[in-house]
Amino acid sequence: MKMRLTGFLAFALLSISILSYGISGAAFAATDPNPALTVSSDLDIYSNGSTVMITGTIGDYDSSSGNGLTLIIKSPDNNIVGIDQISINSDGSFEKNYVAGGPLWKLNGDYVYEFKYGADTSSIAVNYVGGEAVISNPEPEPEPEPEPEPTPEPEPEPTCGAGTELVNGICQVIKTEEPKGGGCLIATAAYGTELAPQVQFLREIRDNTVMSTSSGTAFMSGFNQLYYSFSPTIADLERENPMFQEAVRAFITPMISTLSIMTLADNGSEVEVLGLGISVIALNLGMYIAAPALIGFKVNKIIKSRL
Repeated sequence: MKMRLTGFLAFALLSISILSYGISGAAFAATDPNPALTVSSDLDIYSNGSTVMITGTIGDYDSSSGNGLTLIIKSPDNNIVGIDQISINSDGSFEKNYVAGGPLWKLNGDYVYEFKYGADTSSIAVNYVGGEAVISNPEPEPEPEPEPEPTPEPEPEPTCGAGTELVNGICQVIKTEEPKGGGCLIATAAYGTELAPQVQFLREIRDNTVMSTSSGTAFMSGFNQLYYSFSPTIADLERENPMFQEAVRAFITPMISTLSIMTLADNGSEVEVLGLGISVIALNLGMYIAAPALIGFKVNKIIKSRL
């Protein structure tokens, strides 16, 4: 009898230990407890179209330091699939939502969110499982209603242009997240706001024209690897030095003007996007490299002829 009681108690203790381990070992969110830059997500597994909620805190935050909080998202094969500059609250906290999935999210697995604020870095990994796009809170089908009595026709509302929407009778610029290709960091810092017409124009060309084709999407994937390796540093320098900001603005303005050629391409047309894209690249090479080199050669020749 005593042996049975002892065996029963041992079995009960073993069961409690297993259950306790299963509960404590469950992970519901990805987190990096770095006290200088703490970041976390609400979950650690996301399907296609679901929302990734990122929250965090910057220790000893100083708004006068001029540093920006930069986020780079990398795929399981270490390709950059997104980048953003996150706004920071006065107490050092921040929060932002991102949509999992898109044309650059081609692989299932761990996607790494890398954060950088000055010399402090943190990173978290979330598991992307793909699948069909998530439809949140589907609305029930409305029941048929009786036909209403005719009412006087309202006055026509003003027509808003591309990139704007009607709010209380006024056309306002649409603020959007960056699900496709990330933010234009250098241009945003140069013009002082992401709502500047030049920055909106760059986004429209990238998202609506270049990335509407498979060749354009492939080009942007390779371009992101190079661009986002140095753009956060240049953006920080622009915010810290107004004279450098003005110089960068003057430097990139001709390039932005040449991109207006891309508006001639039909969205989704591989031939037109590729042909006009090569023309824009050639035009910028001539404007920024060939022309200065030719001028320098002529000046050097004139100086030598006078000696």
